[in-house]
Amino acid sequence: MSEHSVKLEHSGDCLRVIQITDTHLNRTEGGTLLGLNTDFSLQHVLSRVQSEHEQIDLVLGTGDISDHGSEEAYLRARNYFSQLGAPTLWLAGNHDRADTMAEVLGADGMLATVAQTDRWQIVMLNSQIPGEVGGRLGPAELESLEAYLAQAASKSLYSLVCLHHQPVAMGSAWIDQQMVEDGADFLALIDRYDCVKGVLWGHVHQQLDTARGQIKLMSAPSPRLQFAPSSDHFKVDNASPGYRWLNLLADGVIETGVSRVTDVAFDVDLESDGYL
Repeated sequence: MSEHSVKLEHSGDCLRVIQITDTHLNRTEGGTLLGLNTDFSLQHVLSRVQSEHEQIDLVLGTGDISDHGSEEAYLRARNYFSQLGAPTLWLAGNHDRADTMAEVLGADGMLATVAQTDRWQIVMLNSQIPGEVGGRLGPAELESLEAYLAQAASKSLYSLVCLHHQPVAMGSAWIDQQMVEDGADFLALIDRYDCVKGVLWGHVHQQLDTARGQIKLMSAPSPRLQFAPSSDHFKVDNASPGYRWLNLLADGVIETGVSRVTDVAFDVDLESDGYL
């Protein structure tokens, strides 16, 4: 396998995956965003993960790990994620600095673009447009995706495709202005490969479970503040921080759900009209 790939070892009849997205850690520990201490909320989400899952085979950080792309935030996030004791893959979101992530994490294999088991392939796509809030994959990323999917099809591997920005509309006018610009090309591509069983993304700070034919389409809550669904303008939701879990079964089925912290009070400015 190439230096951009990792081989995952796991036991049992499924690959147990945890998605943690949009942690938005500040440069200094204890920094806040709209009144919420992002270290505090992330630590409680990670504690919930540990209490609910005895075995974890892979952790996915689907972007916006840092709020301003600082080295200190990435180092701290790496230490937090390591508490789960599982291989971790990250990709960059619109708040991240890809070059700083590479400097901090490149030697750790956490920025690999594909991970494989004997039955599954997980592809990590870069939808970041440096300096912009919205996303785009672009011809090179789409070509790479097609190569990975063709390879998976030839090896009879199922595929889970991950990116930061949403490739489909969420039903909130303000956040849907930031979706993947070439999402139609992306969807047309995955439609051509029966091996694709799921698409997973971050950015939207809310849960979505829907489908496109036989492909599950999924987003997750953030370990920090949540965005209110079906809102024309920026609006913070009072839902609790959380994460998504996935069981990737040997027959191509994806079992999945969202879990939220329910026993802790989080102080969030619900009246804010934005934070960028």
